[in-house]
Amino acid sequence: MGIIPNSLEVNIDYMDKDFLKIAKSMKEKLVDVRRDLHMYPELGYEEKRTSGKIKEFLKSWNIEYRETAGTGICAIIRGNGNKTIGIRADMDALPLQDRKNCSYHSQVKGRMHACGHDAHTTILLGAAKILNDVKDELKGNVKLFFEPAEETTGGAKIMIKEGILEDPKVDRVIGLHVEENIEVGDIGLKFGVVNAASNPFTIKIKGLGAHGARPNMGIDPVVIASHVVLALQEIVSRELPPVDPAVLTVGSIHGGTAQNIIPDEVTLSGIIRTMKSEHRSYVKKRLIEVTKGIVNSMRGNCEINIEESYPCLYNDDEAAGDILKAARQIVGDGHVKILQNPSMGVESFAYFSMERPSAFYYLGCGNREKGIIHPAHGNLFDIDEDCLPIGVAVQCRAAYDFLK
Repeated sequence: MGIIPNSLEVNIDYMDKDFLKIAKSMKEKLVDVRRDLHMYPELGYEEKRTSGKIKEFLKSWNIEYRETAGTGICAIIRGNGNKTIGIRADMDALPLQDRKNCSYHSQVKGRMHACGHDAHTTILLGAAKILNDVKDELKGNVKLFFEPAEETTGGAKIMIKEGILEDPKVDRVIGLHVEENIEVGDIGLKFGVVNAASNPFTIKIKGLGAHGARPNMGIDPVVIASHVVLALQEIVSRELPPVDPAVLTVGSIHGGTAQNIIPDEVTLSGIIRTMKSEHRSYVKKRLIEVTKGIVNSMRGNCEINIEESYPCLYNDDEAAGDILKAARQIVGDGHVKILQNPSMGVESFAYFSMERPSAFYYLGCGNREKGIIHPAHGNLFDIDEDCLPIGVAVQCRAAYDFLK
């Protein structure tokens, strides 16, 4: 059974602006929405059902919206002022088989919400409902960004190109991500660099095929590839400052068809992750130099392709400070954790942070007592749904206070 547009409607008293109290009164409805989305996951740029459900809610609340980046949505709640804040949620799922034993496990074979984007979408819908109900008190506007394809190419980049940060101009963007390593009821916030930049790469090494008994008659790309893999690791360990995080991973090696045949070519693929733009440029340059040097010295040839993927996600100090204040109001001082270390993972919210002062934080969704401990991108991943009203409340508090 699908969710219905008015399923977030509850009797709410907005007088005291206790956003957590308001959000908790919606919890049962929020859970219904999240579980519906969880049962019908869709991959990047395929989020037609998800997008359709979002539109039903927006229409029922008379919130204007437009389509963007294919299946993405940009909606706006118009208040009474010139400032505008954007709130972003991603919508896509992962190509993974859901192995959970629960009533709301995925109904789509090989598709699963294993990163919490169903929760992010639900939280933004809850925040939209509340902020729309108090729009006459807002000294500005709230834009709602429902982003497709965060797990692949990042719909944010296309959405920005299509003008979602303009007309009216967005002054700040905020976003969140559920985090299973943080207990429900707690919030994690990192100042400065939050997530790494990434550059996927492919290296095709070409040799000369031969019989395994006569290697002298060929040029062995497997041996060349082995030298390349080892040498690439020294770029990070010996050429970058040890206090600055960076990772160069070779994740796959493909080549050959039999034990006694030296193949014509081998393909390596991997990814570079860095925290500083100068390190990003340096590692890319050195990957090319090191690879070509080894391949040429061993009589082979190579083709190297390095992709430009997500940039670093950087939290603006003032925006992050305001999230800190909002979070403390919602969960209390002792439940807001200031994170010291950035994540080597990547996040497409970084595209927003490059364009506008932004803040991105982590919403605790783990619960050891309930056994909710399984990692994101794993086929047993789940969340403690008590986090949903907390996420709604923090987003509402942050947006409302920014527009006071």
